[in-house]
Amino acid sequence: MIMTDKEIKSIIESLLFVWGEPLNIKEIVKILEMPEEKVRNNLLELKRELHEEQRGIQIIEVNDSFQLCTKGENHPYIEKLCMTSQNRGLSQPTLEVLAIIAYKQPITKHEIESIRGVKSDKAINTLIERELVEVKGRLEKIGRPMLYGTTDLFLKVFGFKSLEDLPKIDNFDNLNFLNIDDNDK
Repeated sequence: MIMTDKEIKSIIESLLFVWGEPLNIKEIVKILEMPEEKVRNNLLELKRELHEEQRGIQIIEVNDSFQLCTKGENHPYIEKLCMTSQNRGLSQPTLEVLAIIAYKQPITKHEIESIRGVKSDKAINTLIERELVEVKGRLEKIGRPMLYGTTDLFLKVFGFKSLEDLPKIDNFDNLNFLNIDDNDK
């Protein structure tokens, strides 16, 4: 059966909507039974159309998987709709641990705590609960400590396609986060 590009995009949009999670392009290719290049071109065209039409939804790409989601600009309105009593933000210590894991992964809890100088159990558990971090394996040494790394959800939440999109650590060298002059030390 020969389909038009409009029909292909309609099917892709339906698949992404129903699936809800990032859907790998290889899975879409298998479902549509057509060449990857044709599927990718239609996916990217659909993504462009949604953007140009300033629609409330968009297609994001995470590690060669695609997902239908709401536009970031609409978040304040969605938040009002979905208000919960639970604070969904991350504390400063949790953000510190997340940054360490993102840049040093795979990394053990001991290594994280050595960098921070304090215990990090609560922050690590919070990040695992929020599915931003996961156990990637175990270190081959006494005690076999767990190795932590970020998830695809981390990439999605922070707007990265892959870990290569993380800002380079060198970009932070000249920043003074605490606004402390050398004279104040």
